[in-house]
Amino acid sequence: MTAEAPNRLGDYLRGRRARMDPAALGFAVGRRRTPGLRREEVAQRANISPTWYTWLEQGRGGAPSADVLDRIASGLMLTEPEREHLFILGLGRPPEVRYRPVDGVSPRLQRVLDVMTHSPAIVKNATWDVVGWNAAAAAVLTDYSKLPPEGRNVLRLIFSDSRFKAVQEDWWKVARFVVAAFRADAARAGAGAEIDRLVEELSRQSPEFETLWKEVDIVAHGEGFKRLHHPELGVLELEFSTFAVEGRPELAMVVYNPLNPEDADRIRAVVASRN
Repeated sequence: MTAEAPNRLGDYLRGRRARMDPAALGFAVGRRRTPGLRREEVAQRANISPTWYTWLEQGRGGAPSADVLDRIASGLMLTEPEREHLFILGLGRPPEVRYRPVDGVSPRLQRVLDVMTHSPAIVKNATWDVVGWNAAAAAVLTDYSKLPPEGRNVLRLIFSDSRFKAVQEDWWKVARFVVAAFRADAARAGAGAEIDRLVEELSRQSPEFETLWKEVDIVAHGEGFKRLHHPELGVLELEFSTFAVEGRPELAMVVYNPLNPEDADRIRAVVASRN
C-alpha cells in the first residue's frame, strides 16, 4: 500500500488481533514475538483461509465479502459498533441490520424517556413492537403496561384496537401513513420471517390493512404531525420526530411534542395525577 492509499482495514485488524488474549481463547501462549493472536489463529476462529486473512491485513486480494467480514467480526469478538466500523473499512458501508428480538430498553434509555414529562415518547423495534415508553405516552397514546407483549405492536393497535382507532382524527390517513412507513422499515429490518408472519396475520384479520399493504406505498417516518381526540384531554396537536438509537440499529425512538403550551400543561397534569 502506498502513502496515498493507507491500508486502514489491515491496520484495524492488526490492532484488534493484538488485543486478544491467546490463553483465554485456548491457544498455547509459548514464545510470541507480538502480543495477541497470530494471523492463523484469527483465521481459525473465523473459519477462513489463513492465506486470505493474511492478504486482508496486507491490503491484497480485493474487497472481502460481507460473510467473511462477519466471520472475522465473530472471531475477533467485535462489539456491534466495532463490527460496523469493520464493514465501513472493508466495504465502504455499514452492515445490513441484523434482527434481534428485543424485550425492553436499557435503564439508561428508559431514563431518557422518563425525563420528557409532557412529551409522549416510545421506543419501537424492527417489527414495530413498542419495547419502551414513558408516562406521557401511557397517558396520551395507550397504557402499554396493561397490554400483553404481543399487543404492544403499533400496527396491531392501529388495525385491531377500537380505542386506539377512535382517538385518531383521520384514521384512514394515519393507517395509510403507518403501513407505508412500516414497509420502508421492513425492507431494511433484517427480520424477514417475523415481518412476513406479522403481515400475514394482519392481512387475515384486517381487510383495511390488506388493502393498504397491496398499495406498496413508501414514506419516510422521520417526522410529521398528529392530531388526537383524547377522551380525557380533548383535542391534542402533536408533532413527532423519529430518532435512531446509537448502537442499536433495530430500535427507533419516536417523540411527540405538544404544539402549544396549553396541551403541554394538560399532559403534564394528567401524568402527575397518575403518579
